[in-house]
Formats: sequence, C-alpha cells, structure tokens
Amino acid sequence: MKKTLKLVLCFAILIGIQTGQAEPIFRTNHILSESFIHQPDTGFVDLKTYDSNFSYDFRYATTNNFLKEKVYDCVQCLLRKDVAEALVRVNEKLKAKGYRIRLYDCYRPKGVQRKMWKIKPDARYVANPNAKGSSHNRGGAVDLTLETLEGKVLDMGTDFDHFGKRAHSDNNTLPAQILKNRELLRKTMMSEGFRPIRTEWWHFYFENAKKYSISNFPFDCQ
Repeated sequence: MKKTLKLVLCFAILIGIQTGQAEPIFRTNHILSESFIHQPDTGFVDLKTYDSNFSYDFRYATTNNFLKEKVYDCVQCLLRKDVAEALVRVNEKLKAKGYRIRLYDCYRPKGVQRKMWKIKPDARYVANPNAKGSSHNRGGAVDLTLETLEGKVLDMGTDFDHFGKRAHSDNNTLPAQILKNRELLRKTMMSEGFRPIRTEWWHFYFENAKKYSISNFPFDCQ
C-alpha cells in the first residue's frame, strides 16, 4: 500500500509541474489513505483523516447546546469529499494569516434535525426536516468560527447557536473588530465556494450542496 501511495503522490506532483503548478492543490500533514484517494467526489469523508489542521468544538456531542442533550456519540466531521477539499483550501488561506477553523458541526443526521425542529420550529434558524431539510443533512454545510494558531477564539459577537439579531450576518451595528472578524471568515469561505446565510454568522453551505441527497446514517464511533 505504501508503494501505491508513493506512486500516486509522485504522479500528482508531476501533473502539477506539467501544468505550471509546483505542488498538488491540496496540502495536508497526512498522506491520504488509499480509500480516500479513490473516494468519489460525492462520497462522505472524515475530515480528520484528511487534514489535522482543524480545531473541534462539537457542541452536539455534549449537553452544551440548545437541545440540552448529547445527540452525537462522538466528534466526527463528515463531509462530501469536494466540500472537505474546499474547506481545506479555506483553512490553508487562513493559516497564512495566523488563523485556523474551529468547527462546531458538519454532517448532521436527519433524525437529529427532527429533534432540533421539535424544540425550535423556526426556519430562520433551524431547517424544516419535513420540507427540504438542511444542507447539514446532505454533508454540504459547516458551522464554524475562527481561532488563532495558538487556540484563542476570535470574538464574533455571539456564541454558536445564538438565536437572535445579534447573530445575523447582516447586522452592521456591532463593534468594528467583531465585524472585521466576521468579514474575514465570510470572505475566505466564499472564496472557495461556500455561501453564508443571513441569520447565522457561523453557518456556511457549499454552493452545490443541494445536489447531494439527504442522509440519516449514524456516526461510526470506533
């Protein structure tokens, strides 16, 4: 397997040289597993096996969330492969500026979406599972914030899952530094195909997320 991986990586580098690129597009601290390399673009991947340069604060794997209930059995950021690749590119850009992504949520089973809707049936903040569902259910959305490379979280004006106007991405009445932090997050995410929503500064969906089917499989916590 190691020999196969070396051949794949060498081939990628040769392609980059021939096309005027000095290195492969996606740089990580890991050699990609053979199963990941052969994963279709629309398949699910675990971000941790792709790149270790992310921070995690999965509230739904704890009771520190608006449900007041642990609904994830473990911390596992599952995304469609092309979404994960785009997120890695975003993180590389942020790291060059001294920051990195801190993740709150990625793929979310539809069953969890139903629980959320039962407690907060407000489509401004929770997607209706009985309608189109959430891009989270498709593996095409992320909830996240920024932190320094030393682990200090940037001030975005509210905590994650704050249901109110202060969390709205179009709220321009906040202090200048908060607006600057949000703008850095928004612009960098949008540069790689992610789109924000008006009511939650932390939520971004991938531009092609609707092409993925809704899923409800549980996390594989091993």
